[in-house]
Amino acid sequence: MEINKELIEGLFEQAQANPRLRQNYDLRTSERDHSQRMLNALLPGTVVPIHRHPQSTENVFLLCGKLVEVVYDNEGNETDRILLDPTAGSYGCVVPQGAWHTVEVLEPSVIFEAKDGRFGEDGSETLDAFRAKEAESKKQASPTAAPFSNSFGDLKKNIEYLIGMERQSGSMDVISPLYVSRMLNVPLEEVEKVMGEMEM
Repeated sequence: MEINKELIEGLFEQAQANPRLRQNYDLRTSERDHSQRMLNALLPGTVVPIHRHPQSTENVFLLCGKLVEVVYDNEGNETDRILLDPTAGSYGCVVPQGAWHTVEVLEPSVIFEAKDGRFGEDGSETLDAFRAKEAESKKQASPTAAPFSNSFGDLKKNIEYLIGMERQSGSMDVISPLYVSRMLNVPLEEVEKVMGEMEM
């Protein structure tokens, strides 16, 4: 296959029609391929939750457009900003293994992403889910700890991200509240409430 102007324009059209303002294109040759190799068309305004891949670095190459790869520490403090702009001679980056990161899209952009392991098999997680897991651990360790809390918006974004990554991996299975609860380490009743309001 060719990665050409027609393919890129088609991805931008699909991203424009997608409420998340992004669209991926799987480049794997088989479902037996447990890596991640894909194109991702991203439009300004898309929100990619801060997340990490504990078991792999992530290679990011910008085919067109302009964006910033933002890296954070465990507290959510920004530690690095990498501008990717082919016109300025900056074509890509390698996100370190386990580093929290997201992107800020400055212009309609298409990136090539590659890493070891499919989402759901590689331990990938969002920063919000990580914090919720830590809060739950502290709650279990101390009876006087504050009860679990997560705003509808944050949990909704985490669920949307999880479902999106499952779809990227080629999974067409129905994603149940129990599965989401286990993957995000969030109480089942919270997940059921949010997914109910999302009409899922």
